[in-house]
Amino acid sequence: MKLDDSGPDPVDTRLGVRLAELRAERGWSLGELADRSGVSKSTLSRAERAEISPTASLLIRLCGVYGRTMSQLLSEVEAEPALLVRAGGQPVWEDRASGFVRRSVSPPHPGLRGELVEGRLAPGADIAYDRPPVPGLEQHIWVLEGTLDVTAEDVGHHLGTGDCLRLRVWGPTRFRCAGPDAVRYVLAVVLP
Repeated sequence: MKLDDSGPDPVDTRLGVRLAELRAERGWSLGELADRSGVSKSTLSRAERAEISPTASLLIRLCGVYGRTMSQLLSEVEAEPALLVRAGGQPVWEDRASGFVRRSVSPPHPGLRGELVEGRLAPGADIAYDRPPVPGLEQHIWVLEGTLDVTAEDVGHHLGTGDCLRLRVWGPTRFRCAGPDAVRYVLAVVLP
């Protein structure tokens, strides 16, 4: 077996640096951040050093602690923001462990409250978030292809192609690919 010696992914490296900066800005130790986020100190340390590629669940927990959406955090590690981002230049992030692929469709801008994200879940993929990155976050979930089960505040919603669900997120949510084929959806996120 050949080992990949190309080093850490550049986005993971910039993300690790930004996560360490956010913790330092608050004067928190790894232990304090672990207590606030529910993530182990070793996992936090490895993410900050880009020894691991953070999962969607880990990033959501950290975004919640830092009061950011995932798109805001990821845009902070991207190059100079643009007004137009062509399809080929839209950042794609993959959580291989869960079968989730996330494409930031909107040009990133820290002053805007809304953003568009394309999500793709492989058949059987199931992602649970224990809290929103920002309490009261408004989400519009529009299914482009396939079927998606969304659970928010213990209420389940089964979405088919063309269906759109609007909700305000205060607690745990779950996204599950409900069909035999992958699901592709648009997530419109609006900060409160």
